[in-house]
Amino acid sequence: MHRRTFLKQAAFFFTMTTGPLAFANTLKPVENHTGSFDSHIKDRLLKKRLFDQVYDEDIFLDDKHFPLLEVSLNRLKKMQKTIGYGNFCLLNFDDAIKIGKSYSAIGAFSKQELDFLEMLFYSRVNDYGFMGEKPIKSITEIISKKQVKKIPYTGNYLYRGKPIAMYNQIKKEVGKNVILTSGVRSIMKQFLLFLNKAQKSRGNLSMASRSLAPPGYSFHGVGDFDVGKKGFGIHNFTERFTQTNVYKKLNDLGYLKFRYERDNDLGVRFEPWHIEVV
Repeated sequence: MHRRTFLKQAAFFFTMTTGPLAFANTLKPVENHTGSFDSHIKDRLLKKRLFDQVYDEDIFLDDKHFPLLEVSLNRLKKMQKTIGYGNFCLLNFDDAIKIGKSYSAIGAFSKQELDFLEMLFYSRVNDYGFMGEKPIKSITEIISKKQVKKIPYTGNYLYRGKPIAMYNQIKKEVGKNVILTSGVRSIMKQFLLFLNKAQKSRGNLSMASRSLAPPGYSFHGVGDFDVGKKGFGIHNFTERFTQTNVYKKLNDLGYLKFRYERDNDLGVRFEPWHIEVV
């Protein structure tokens, strides 16, 4: 039996018998860090609007596995810096393993790190609050450079066909102030984003999944993309974006069929910058 097949089956068996994550078999007691919010708050609507708060039902990595998150994340950050932002957005799992072995500045993934990443990918994320679809079923999914095109002055790629056609039409109709802020994301790119958020939230996987899709669940891997207002920086990924002329034009022209609409049932915050393509 291949190693990945075994790990996938092992992850499924574990989640069916003992809990949501194989590496979180003893969940840490969750302290209430919400300050003015009482620990009994369970309202899903509140969680989506106050997604960066901690709630009693949140699922955390236990302490012994948190170091694996940190070392894996650091290795991915080194890898992105070494091969470049654009290349990293297309990087698949197997090539990441090879690159780690080839560059001493990055270092090879340990067996424990690879097991950790695979278990995270194949875990049942609805157990810690994410209810979205999983468009990418295999951790070894490959994005071919023939399938994508790099968009000038953005550092991002888009899939050829409908995604590029839609982006070009948006540029034409909305004007020069609209810009692509995030395009194609490989499995490894989504790992970096998700682990980074989980680290900042001290291993809170529920909080991380309220902010962005776990690896395998992002539609950026199959066609969707994000847009923003040129020069608006990080605010393009906040609700402040809804106050811009770019957002208003996108909305008026009917481009905003939200993947994660306000008060959605998927356990994710509102993403007014996300263009649904697929």
